[in-house]
Amino acid sequence: MKRGYISKNKAQMKLSFGMIFSIFLIIIFIAFAIYAIKFLLNLEKTVGVGQFINNLQEDVDKMHRGSHGSQENKYYLDKDIEYVCFIDYHSPAKGIKSVLYNRLKQVFFEEENLFFYPIGSSEGIDSVKIKNINIEKITEIGNPFCVKNSEGKFNLIIKKEYGESSVEITK
Repeated sequence: MKRGYISKNKAQMKLSFGMIFSIFLIIIFIAFAIYAIKFLLNLEKTVGVGQFINNLQEDVDKMHRGSHGSQENKYYLDKDIEYVCFIDYHSPAKGIKSVLYNRLKQVFFEEENLFFYPIGSSEGIDSVKIKNINIEKITEIGNPFCVKNSEGKFNLIIKKEYGESSVEITK
């Protein structure tokens, strides 16, 4: 062949069946790995919400068993959850966060008093009932009573006055 001469023959690229099948398997493994990572991240968020609920209920129960006291506690949640709200749906909305009252009502099923906003940010656990709290006193000034997420942290003061039968939660 001379230099500068262009061949009229077309190049052919042959891939064996084994090579095509290997590429196909690599794509399937990568897709499965991405799905598994997303699943584990969502599971971590759900576990974090469950742990928050359990820790809050344990702290409320400890205070409830005592005669009186006050304790500030730090709780941690995912940054996707903007607010943790205590709502009394047996009383009307009032205060600056009253807009959330109607939005969160769609996840109220008769007994819940703790809600996570925005809806869906807590991976399926949008509302729960915390026992032994005085929801009327908590929501006396503002219904809902909401605590803003501060870089994944929530500071709550759990207190019980002498002679009271239930616990109050404040900021």
